[in-house]
Amino acid sequence: MPWLLLLLISLSPAQQNADLQKRVQAIIAARPATSGQAPDTRPTPEVAVVLMPLDGRDGITIQPDQAFHAASTMKVPVMIELFRQAEAGQLRLDELLPIKNEFHSIVDGSVYQLSVGDDSDAEVYAAVGKAMTLRDLCEAMITVSSNFAANLLIERLGVENIRKTVTRLGGDGVNVLRGVEDQKAFDKGLNNTTTARGLAVLLQRIANGQAVGPKADAEMIAILKRQKFNDGIPAGLPAGTPVAHKTGTITKIHHDAAIVYGPRPYVLVILVRGLQEQKDSAAIMAAISREVWNALTRP
Repeated sequence: MPWLLLLLISLSPAQQNADLQKRVQAIIAARPATSGQAPDTRPTPEVAVVLMPLDGRDGITIQPDQAFHAASTMKVPVMIELFRQAEAGQLRLDELLPIKNEFHSIVDGSVYQLSVGDDSDAEVYAAVGKAMTLRDLCEAMITVSSNFAANLLIERLGVENIRKTVTRLGGDGVNVLRGVEDQKAFDKGLNNTTTARGLAVLLQRIANGQAVGPKADAEMIAILKRQKFNDGIPAGLPAGTPVAHKTGTITKIHHDAAIVYGPRPYVLVILVRGLQEQKDSAAIMAAISREVWNALTRP
């Protein structure tokens, strides 16, 4: 039997976690190789990691409570609030919502619009002047990260309702202030923020059927499994591994928050800040994901 496997079998769970944490920290410290840059000039990313095994055993945390710009990970609590209101009978998921490209800044209420060129989805823009169901808007918001769909849902649901649900679920650190592309708010530093721990708690609630309820949470998991952007956490997993996850990217920000359905299902959240090239942050995520998978699937 290989000596490394013998060593791991002999370690206590706490020692195994400590060993995994060291290996993950080594991946972060290695920094990505960027074309044309000498090793000593490579950018040093800021990375937060939270691993929560769903069997209740201890995981690992690296900068779990450090605040990051949330980017599109803030769409997870929007989805939870949508299903909560549907469960409470306040709306129907098949309810039609008029599609208007008109939103209001939280700074002064002034109107702003979204541009299809800055978004990741054209389907909702093609529906301007028509209507789409709340269910279809949620699908677009999560699977292709449509900003337009997110803003429409946020205005329908109410930001304060989303915030109250996050607090009720214990997702401290996830702070939804506004819709996407509110430039006046951005200029004043009024941004949606998240921590790795806060996102992990929300995903853990969904995975355990405790966010809204077993049926609604199962529907949310199914939507998250249809995610189209898979260069982060899924890239480090064996092909075909079911992953329910949400990504988030803006300039020098790249996140992935996932429920991974392996032999020992777990929640893994990785937040990365400071790298210009998404392929570099994706490589870090994939390497961390692979290390976690290997650690949790060993005999």
